[in-house]
Amino acid sequence: MTRPPRRVVSLVPSLTEAVALTVPDVLVGATDWCVEPAGLDVLRVGGTKYPDLSQVRAAVPDLVLANAEENRREDVEALRASGVPVWVTYPRTLDAALSSLARLLAALGGADPPWLRSAREAWSEPFTGVRRRALIPVWRRPWVVLGADTFAGDVLARLGVDNVYATAPERYPRPPLAELRAAGADLLVLPDEPYAFSASDGPSAFPGLPYALISGRHLTWYGPSLASARAVLSEALL
Repeated sequence: MTRPPRRVVSLVPSLTEAVALTVPDVLVGATDWCVEPAGLDVLRVGGTKYPDLSQVRAAVPDLVLANAEENRREDVEALRASGVPVWVTYPRTLDAALSSLARLLAALGGADPPWLRSAREAWSEPFTGVRRRALIPVWRRPWVVLGADTFAGDVLARLGVDNVYATAPERYPRPPLAELRAAGADLLVLPDEPYAFSASDGPSAFPGLPYALISGRHLTWYGPSLASARAVLSEALL
């Protein structure tokens, strides 16, 4: 690109928030799931998995933002085939997420915003407390848990929480409940998205296992929420 994009459609909620708080004038479209910042007034283009590509194109974007996990390859390929540039992110560690955000925002003309500097500072100190082994479901019916090489797993590891499925062959294993109960965890970590786990939905499947209910946004979003994520998650994990 010879100049920074001036019309951006985001198919990733965390990137929508990042762009809206850094270079708001360029954001012209977002998904129905892009709920941050509150009151965002842009064209809505459907869901993250099944966006309305005709609506995306109708926004006349010079860049669409996507993520390799949240969005479908066929949608990215269809947009590119019609001449729409697509920037695809795929961070699997906190450091990679911070670097990815810095590159994207610089390309949009919003280099190094205060929230990104705050996020780097917040996560700069290593964890020094007692480590715990956790089971981290992200869905049920069927049960799906965090496996190897995930952004959320790295975030938790930096808070002293080691994923018992961190060496699994899959990134999101689907073990039977009996196997999950026997996995050797001393903590159950239950985020409120993508599945809305709660005190009444999730813990009862693992009798006697201590659990922590945490913010899925602070665990899985890579954007402005990273500035407060360490404090928010640490308090919930106490």
